[in-house]
Formats: sequence, C-alpha cells, structure tokens
Amino acid sequence: MLTVQKRLLDFLLPQAENITINDVRIGLGYTAVKIEGGYGGVAWTPPPSAPCCTHFEKAGTLIGRPAKDLLTMLGEEASALARAVGLATANALLASLPKPPVLEEEVISALQITADDRVAMVGYFGPVIAQLQRTGCQLDILELHAKHADTLPPEKTGEVLGGCTVAIITGTSLINGTFDELLSALGAPRAAVVLGPSSPLCGEIFHDTKITHVAGARVRDTNAVLRIVSEGGGTMLMKPHLDFAAVRTGLND
Repeated sequence: MLTVQKRLLDFLLPQAENITINDVRIGLGYTAVKIEGGYGGVAWTPPPSAPCCTHFEKAGTLIGRPAKDLLTMLGEEASALARAVGLATANALLASLPKPPVLEEEVISALQITADDRVAMVGYFGPVIAQLQRTGCQLDILELHAKHADTLPPEKTGEVLGGCTVAIITGTSLINGTFDELLSALGAPRAAVVLGPSSPLCGEIFHDTKITHVAGARVRDTNAVLRIVSEGGGTMLMKPHLDFAAVRTGLND
C-alpha cells in the first residue's frame, strides 16, 4: 500500500467509527465529501480514464455508508479516483478533529527563501511562482503533463529534487500515486512542503519523512463547497469558503 496514504488511514480509522457519509460530489475539478456533523473535505479529481460513460462503479452507493468505507478507498492502488474520494473523506474527518497548531504566517513566507535557494516545485502553482520569483531563487518547476512553457518533464525529477534546498510538492501527488516516488527522489532539502487544498493537515503522518510542512485547507462552508464542486468549480471559486492553513510535521521542532 502507498506509504503515507496507509499512515493516514491508520490515523483516521478510529475517528471514522460511527460516522456516516452525508454527501459525495465528484466534480470535474474537485471531489467533495460531507460527513455526519456537517464537516467537509475536498480533494483534486484526477482526469477521466474510464473506457465508458461510468467513471466510478460505486456511484449511487456512497451516501449513507460508514465513513470508514470511503476512507479505505485512499489505499486503492489501482484507482486514482477512488483515492480522491478517500482523501476527501480523510480531509472531512480531519476537519472534525480539534484544530492542530498552525503557522502564524503564510507557508512560503515562513520558509524565508532567498536568492541562494534552489527551489523545486512539483505542480504548477501560479501565484506561488510569482512570489518565489521575487526572491531571486533558482526555481525549477516539474509537471507530469506539460501545460506551461516554463516547466520541466518528469524525467528531470531525480536531478531537480535531488539538488534542491526547498521542495514544494502538490498534494495531488497523493492521488495520482506519485508521492512515494517524489519523496524518495528528495536529496537533503532544508524544507519540503506538501501544498494545495488536497493536502491533509496532519503533520503526524509525515513526521519521519523529509516533509517539514503541510499546507492545505479546511472547509468552512460545506454546502457552498459541495455546490461549487458539483457545478465544475475549482480552487478560486471555493476559496471564500475555505480556511487555508499550514502545519509543521515535527521534523524541525
């Protein structure tokens, strides 16, 4: 089983006892889950790969099931869409728990990146790119499917991650199954962040890895997020209904 996904499962399964799934939306950009108590979680929806018009064979059976049933989908190695449902469920369960201590400042600012740093970014975070460019650092951006001219292909992963001083890794890598590979490619960065709304705000599951921070989002208005996801919306439309936060993993404490 995928390593960090299994840790998240082990951490949350006791919390999932006697919790019921109230709603599930698998949208074009994001998947959203609402659990008993009104708590919500989101995760990136991977591109469709089904050979027919049915993309998820468990569709129509999810609402009303125990949360642990959907949570265990996080460990399904054969289906990225199942992992998205599992991660959205995990994020909803995390939202139901007491809030962990969070950074008082925005995570990129907290890293104090300078012109001496070599920053590796996995995934294309437009606003973050502009912020990093102002520091004068060397910035290398890796993308699985190149959509921008200033990105590098996956073949450069080992070289870029192996030599960086700061790594910024998209939380979607927990869904597309590449996270373990990316983690193993890291050299000795002084900081490594898992970033994006899909990222689980649970520092414990990364505590003995090279990840130093997790920056994700807690759903503030679950019903608004469900509606936006259903209608094909993404991060910018959900943003007014999310609380963005970052936690330390404990590595540098």
